[in-house]
Amino acid sequence: MNLISPLLSLANVQAECDTTSKKRLFEKAAELVQTSHGVPASEVFDSLFSREKLGSTALGFGIAIPHGRIKHLRETACAFLRLKTPTDFDAPDGLPVDLVFVLLAPAAATDVHLQILGELAAMFSDEDFRARLRAAPDAATLHRLIREWTP
Repeated sequence: MNLISPLLSLANVQAECDTTSKKRLFEKAAELVQTSHGVPASEVFDSLFSREKLGSTALGFGIAIPHGRIKHLRETACAFLRLKTPTDFDAPDGLPVDLVFVLLAPAAATDVHLQILGELAAMFSDEDFRARLRAAPDAATLHRLIREWTP
């Protein structure tokens, strides 16, 4: 089992997220986390937006891992969104992003947050895995693929 499996609920996976910009994407992710973890959407949005201002969280290959720390969050929260329309993320390879994994940690998070980021980077560096995510017919399949991925 990977570190992500116990953190990602099906309710926080979207197969055809319809957003028009990075800002709208962060708003959508903030709504999901507010619903699942009770943290105000404004705090989630501010954390993601502030981190993104420091530098793009896009990895390349159409992948982004926006992340941040939230003061009122009790446990790590995450969401996965496959975008209906790829969005510019200032990626190092210049490609727009269509696969987004949002990771939020409590303000006093330990090194586990960094381990999860490392695992996500490894997961999304797998070309075959990215192709399966893009071909998945629905959120349930996306959720299953992520949960079953092994490092």
